[in-house]
Amino acid sequence: MKILITGGSGFLGSHVADELSKKGHEVIIFDKKKSKWLRKDQKIFIGNILDYNKAARAIKGVKIVFHLAALSDLEDAMHKPLETVKNNILGTVNILELSKKNNVKRIIYASSIYSMSSQGGFYRCSKKAAEDYIEEYYKRYGLSFTVIRYGSLYGLRTNRSNGVFRIIEDAIEEKKIQYIGNKKALRRYIHVADAARATTDIMSSKYKNKYVNILGTKIYKVTELLNIISNS
Repeated sequence: MKILITGGSGFLGSHVADELSKKGHEVIIFDKKKSKWLRKDQKIFIGNILDYNKAARAIKGVKIVFHLAALSDLEDAMHKPLETVKNNILGTVNILELSKKNNVKRIIYASSIYSMSSQGGFYRCSKKAAEDYIEEYYKRYGLSFTVIRYGSLYGLRTNRSNGVFRIIEDAIEEKKIQYIGNKKALRRYIHVADAARATTDIMSSKYKNKYVNILGTKIYKVTELLNIISNS
């Protein structure tokens, strides 16, 4: 099956691309930059989800869209509300409109558990708004969807936009544990490889027009994570 992954060069996206390729699908990546992990059997289009025409070229002939592209750094989103709206809401509507026009069978959207919480600031707002648009496109146009609400991801191929990576890198370079936020907050951490495998399983018809949580099995206080890192 021909599948498009927006944000397929990124942390989660590159792992999802690998899993889909392993399953024999024709994987098309649409991202602002070329993937460092691009396989020979994958194709990439360079562009921004805000660029309607470039996105239109990438989506032609696609049956399923994994829409993972977003401004995903919570701290960044906190200080850039307008940019967050453009990327996470307008960019999503562009992909929805193109999916409708190109008869895409289903859009699988990377949301967050923050969308149903009181935490996450402008990032939470943008993810919840995008979910509402996705559901409305289904009601009005019959565009099938699956919304995935992820827990806190960690693992290979990430950068400082990832909270766990940022804490570990600071611990190594600064020789101290630094965390900005509520240390009593609860997290359900999940390795990105496990999340990617679960994400590709979402293609099953039983998840059509559903909201699905992909989370770690254990709930941790942030303080527990900080203690684990400090004792490593």
